[in-house]
Amino acid sequence: MERHSSKWYNVQSVPQSYIFPPEERPGETPIVPICHKIPVIDLEKSLVSSSEKMETIKQLLQAGQEFGFFQVINHGIPEDVMSQTILTFNEFFDMADDQITNVPARKGWIYTGSEQEVKDGVHLWRDNIKHPCHPLEKCMQSWPDKPASYREVVGRYVAEIRKLSLTILELISEGLGIESGYFDEQSQVQLLSANKYPPCPDPSLTLGIPKHFDPSLITIITQGNVSGLQVMVDGKWVCIGAVPNAFVVNIGNQLEIISNGMLRSVEHRAVTNSREARTSIALFVNPTPSCIVEPAKVLLNESNPPLYKFILYKDFIKASKAFGIHTDAIQKEA
Repeated sequence: MERHSSKWYNVQSVPQSYIFPPEERPGETPIVPICHKIPVIDLEKSLVSSSEKMETIKQLLQAGQEFGFFQVINHGIPEDVMSQTILTFNEFFDMADDQITNVPARKGWIYTGSEQEVKDGVHLWRDNIKHPCHPLEKCMQSWPDKPASYREVVGRYVAEIRKLSLTILELISEGLGIESGYFDEQSQVQLLSANKYPPCPDPSLTLGIPKHFDPSLITIITQGNVSGLQVMVDGKWVCIGAVPNAFVVNIGNQLEIISNGMLRSVEHRAVTNSREARTSIALFVNPTPSCIVEPAKVLLNESNPPLYKFILYKDFIKASKAFGIHTDAIQKEA
């Protein structure tokens, strides 16, 4: 695959248009310590015995309550599926810019190079592709056709993530006391967002993604072997380590609502580094657009009244502009 020597990030210093205001920058030590408190949960143990399953559920709920984040290993997704998907996105992002941007009628996916990716007037230090994933077979036909393996490799990855998402949501449902299968028909692997964060001459000045909450039920992320995802814990930014063959899972706004605040959606951001490129793939497991999102009735009583009003998921997305300037386009495609 052709590499383009004049990519925007081939610079000796950070251009002024990429420098965030002082109060938003990562600061002089953007690579904060790895937080070892955020649990790495072995999902395979939930299959061993009922007692191991209950212990796994306990770990998931504690992580969701305390951090809003956890990692999962032994999740059933083959290592080669993960590695091939990362390689495919690296190939995509390494194509010459005009091969990506000069696609006629690029319907079904949105590519934003760093020069188009602006937050409050400042460019983000990343390239990004987003596209819908549900229904999978239909959406795949509109995905990029370069590299040639994109649709097959990414389609297989999304299908595997769907199975993993149902496993995680089912365990959480059981722990909360919500009926089995609650999320089967009410959730979709609706959106994929993949990012390429090139090395940055001065990571203390820039951000890959500013702080935000996710509008999902859960988001499932692979960050490869390079860390850069930071989470707000006790008022401080901490880094989630890159555990080999693990997925990072975070609780989204919608699961916080459904759990009536028992599980927390937490602010997070992506920082850069000066040494090596980082590729991350996030899949947003969302309610269906017409789903009414509200606290699960089984959780409510006189001592635990609803903390959130009900809302149609598509109305939540529209009102919050959850996907920024691309919200309307993504909603039309979804």
